[in-house]
Amino acid sequence: MRHPITAQQVKELAAQLDSSTRLLTAADGDDYEKSISRWADNAVKRAGAVAVPVSYEEVSKLVKFASANELELAVRGGGHSTGGTSSTEGGLTIDLSRMRAVKVDKDSKLIVAQGGALWEDVDNAAIEKGLATVGGTVNHTGIGGLTLGGGMGWLTGLYGTVVDNLVEAKIVVADGRILSVSENENADLFWAIRGAGHNFGVAVEFTFRGYDQTNEIYAGGLVFTPDKLTSLVEGFNTRMKTSEPQAAGMLLFAKPPGMPVAVVVVNVFYNGDEAAAKEYFKFLFDLQPVAITAKMMPYNHLNALLNPLATHGRRKALKAVTVTNHIDVAFVQELYNDYSQQLEKNPDMSASFLGIEIHDVSKIQSVPLESMAFANRGPYRPGIVGLEWTDPTMDEENRAWGRMIQAKCRQAIIASKEFSGDTKTSLEYANYVEPGDLITDRPFGGNQQRLAILKQKYDPDVLFYKTNPITPLRTEAN
Repeated sequence: MRHPITAQQVKELAAQLDSSTRLLTAADGDDYEKSISRWADNAVKRAGAVAVPVSYEEVSKLVKFASANELELAVRGGGHSTGGTSSTEGGLTIDLSRMRAVKVDKDSKLIVAQGGALWEDVDNAAIEKGLATVGGTVNHTGIGGLTLGGGMGWLTGLYGTVVDNLVEAKIVVADGRILSVSENENADLFWAIRGAGHNFGVAVEFTFRGYDQTNEIYAGGLVFTPDKLTSLVEGFNTRMKTSEPQAAGMLLFAKPPGMPVAVVVVNVFYNGDEAAAKEYFKFLFDLQPVAITAKMMPYNHLNALLNPLATHGRRKALKAVTVTNHIDVAFVQELYNDYSQQLEKNPDMSASFLGIEIHDVSKIQSVPLESMAFANRGPYRPGIVGLEWTDPTMDEENRAWGRMIQAKCRQAIIASKEFSGDTKTSLEYANYVEPGDLITDRPFGGNQQRLAILKQKYDPDVLFYKTNPITPLRTEAN
């Protein structure tokens, strides 16, 4: 069992740290309050101490101290976990927000980013050198949490997941060692962190593969009245029969302020010119959207488009859902009805949304399941239920509604012709999963046992357990 940090331990820790590391407690007032703030208000917990280091060596000291004293430890990158996994009640938080440096080598096309960087930092630094990499679709998300759980983005159709493009990383493991991991160095740990990294240490540095991105892209939203939903889904089903990795979309149910009913928003992305984009998405424009915000823009503006759906504050929950590759029209209509009725019943949830990501999945599926821990590579389309509300007395009821939608989607997948009964893949995207959700018993599919063995090797006392926790497995070999 792990424990809160005591006042005496705070003093002992302070004596061990370099003067560059800030160590905050509740006595530090506004600075402390800012350090425990999170994207979601319900994820805020009152840490016993928050350490804000600037060097990998200082992170190592903090991990060693937490391990030696059996402290509850949380690691904050971007602070986007709605389940509170980047927070601790009374324990020690390592806040990486002062470690956001990004270096880009145009010749090697490698992007090296510190663990506290946000995707905005990566996108902006890379585009200055004419490069881009797969990254989060909300650019104030931290790179660490998203990468360690797999990571998908607008470029996924072209280049796969974020971890498919991770070349190297530096990880501070439970005994305080700072390990470089890659295909050639500590390869077993490199295998594990690509999908299950939250369980194995503090990631203080990532090296991503970049790709040429000198052209502008076409992206933005098209808004439709709900009576167009059937035609929209049928259009996407027809369109996606032909592989087009440079294009992607996201079908969203949302209720913008002032709108009498929930609408359907299609966010589109095309890595090319406007004429080609409008030709590819002609079926959408033919359905006469009531509003269009899509336009040509620099690539580094792309991942800010969904920021209005993801503002800081209020209470939040994210639920992973999955739909069939060939999207069932009647089922999606049922999801819209559920969403619309819930907002009518509970107007405090009006900022909530439900989205289905539509991109070419062939690149994701081309990577063998056993090549890394990330196991969400089935012939399905990931989706997300993004819940938002203000009334804390409704926390459990609102989360329960999200879990109901999640269960409905899972049941539909299992009943579909596309489901083969395969247990090697995970049915939901692990980055959208919270404690208590359906996936948590087997988030890594067929890779679960190997991860448990590696957990015994690198973290036998389970210092890192906040996200999709893994129980160590002792074998004769280890």
